[in-house]
Amino acid sequence: MARYGFVIDQRKCIGCHACTVACKSENLVPLGVYRTWVKYVEKGTFPHTRRSFTVLRCNHCDDAPCVTICPTKALFRRPDGIVDFDADRCIGCKSCMQACPYDALYIDPITRTAAKCNYCSHRVDQGLLPACVVVCPEKAIIAGDLDDPTSEIHQLVAREPVMVRKPEQGTRPKLFYLGADEASLTPEVQTRTNGYLWAEVRPDDRPAEAVRGTEYLPGPADARVAYDVWHPKPWGWKVASYLWTKSIGSGALALGGPLLASGVMSDRLLGIGAAAIGMVFLAITAVLLIWDLKRPERFWYLLVKPNPRSWLVWGGYILLVVGGLAFFWAVASLAGWQGIERLLAWLALPGGIAAAGYTAFLFGQAEGRDFWQSPLLLPILLVQALVAGTAALLLLLVAGGALEGRAWLGLVLGGGLIGLFVLVASELLVPHANLHVAKAARLLTHGPYRGELLVVGLGVGVLVPLIALALGWAGGNLAPWSVVAAVAALIGLWSYERLWVEAGQDIPLS
Repeated sequence: MARYGFVIDQRKCIGCHACTVACKSENLVPLGVYRTWVKYVEKGTFPHTRRSFTVLRCNHCDDAPCVTICPTKALFRRPDGIVDFDADRCIGCKSCMQACPYDALYIDPITRTAAKCNYCSHRVDQGLLPACVVVCPEKAIIAGDLDDPTSEIHQLVAREPVMVRKPEQGTRPKLFYLGADEASLTPEVQTRTNGYLWAEVRPDDRPAEAVRGTEYLPGPADARVAYDVWHPKPWGWKVASYLWTKSIGSGALALGGPLLASGVMSDRLLGIGAAAIGMVFLAITAVLLIWDLKRPERFWYLLVKPNPRSWLVWGGYILLVVGGLAFFWAVASLAGWQGIERLLAWLALPGGIAAAGYTAFLFGQAEGRDFWQSPLLLPILLVQALVAGTAALLLLLVAGGALEGRAWLGLVLGGGLIGLFVLVASELLVPHANLHVAKAARLLTHGPYRGELLVVGLGVGVLVPLIALALGWAGGNLAPWSVVAAVAALIGLWSYERLWVEAGQDIPLS
């Protein structure tokens, strides 16, 4: 079986965009989105300048992360190595866009499904070359079987010093560049301004610090993007809110269940309230996830056409099961079935942990966003759930006039906030794995997000609750101060979730 790939000979490319036009014509690609495009990068100072043309597209990776994360198998790798897609299965979750380190996927504005270069598979199946190869006037695009010793592409890759983009990602890409300037393949060292050769840059909410080039070695980063296409950030406030609501629901279950089942707290309000909080907030989480889909009417494909390797699928199952557990726990509590209630309360602990923690593995599959690959993400999510769940239970007990357990929950909230501060500070301030992660973290610590992180995330979210709890304990009147602490902690947590999601997507991938 063949193993198809591309070689782009950067020594021959003249930046004519014929490949882009041919691709659009052959595949009916709508305006504003691209399966292949030509990026212009300039270096030097006048009159000693140089412009590089870089053809960008899907790399048809042998270990394609987009295939792994796709929840419905809409993306798949053919036996001949082509990474193809089935638009009829796509739910528009945009997770593939986060998984691809090469910015190769987009959402089709007409079909509202993901799309990308598919190597003109319909032509390949007829023995024809991809449209971009046929139309290139300089023969700068070479396609063929990488495993065929007689093919031109095999011989080029075997004898020439070819390069690939982001080899450290381990995706084994099959798009090779010959004679490329490394700066033209490394977006972190490129500076983007407000204008290109023939147009203004379309705004995408990325701060200037995120699109300013950073040199690997001391000295100025003089690689400037003179022309590129628009790549908006796929996820926004809905995903940030999903993280927040899931923390509240899962934390209330994971904490409230053991407290009730073990007899540490016996207030009936806790049994019904913890289950209700878990059920309602996990339901809101599911609604936010469905709302964020580009094809929300297909959300049920997640359950009936699942990809078992995708953590988006496992997350859907976990939310469904844990939400059902919370529902039956609430029913058992209302009906007075103490034995069943105690069993379900114990099961709420592993259920809550699973609901809180699966997102670490989901974001871990978003391999294009290196900032989200932190080994501290799982403990951070678990502690966030502890803080959010404790805050929600404190508000429940105060609203219901229950006295039992307030001081104990206050101690848990204070300890959780201190632990969360230590974990987040460690994630942001320790040396980072690569330039991409360092730039994203710097947006939070020294960039445009610093003010909100310090004032809302740290000030409102950590310092205010700790001070409020201390005042409540010192004055012997914990109820009003615990409300202040709980509300402030939840506000700070939502702010951090939003900043974390934004910063992780701000650094360009192409």
